[in-house]
Amino acid sequence: MKVYKVKVNGKVYEVELESVTESAAKISAPNPETSKVQNTTVTNGEGSPLNAPMAGTILDVKVKVGDTIKEGDVVCILEAMKLENEVVAQTSGVVKSIAVAKGDSVSNGQLLVVIG
Repeated sequence: MKVYKVKVNGKVYEVELESVTESAAKISAPNPETSKVQNTTVTNGEGSPLNAPMAGTILDVKVKVGDTIKEGDVVCILEAMKLENEVVAQTSGVVKSIAVAKGDSVSNGQLLVVIG
């Protein structure tokens, strides 16, 4: 054990640290073949896809198929790391299809809505 003095916001604290041995850890990158994002393309060629900006859980879908929306309108609420994020439309148009529902888990880049 080693004892250190640490000053935080003007107060001095004594901290005891125990040394530990280092171990050789093996770090591997994910295989790009197995980590492909699903549902990122529009199959019929109509409209522009709105993809998830990050992985998380859909808390609410604010639009319905057929709704007319403007650029900047909130399309859905995505919870990521305990924060609620508003996913907004990148283009104006009519909602052609919705690929997610309330409570769905989505990955980064997954298709949420098609706007035509």
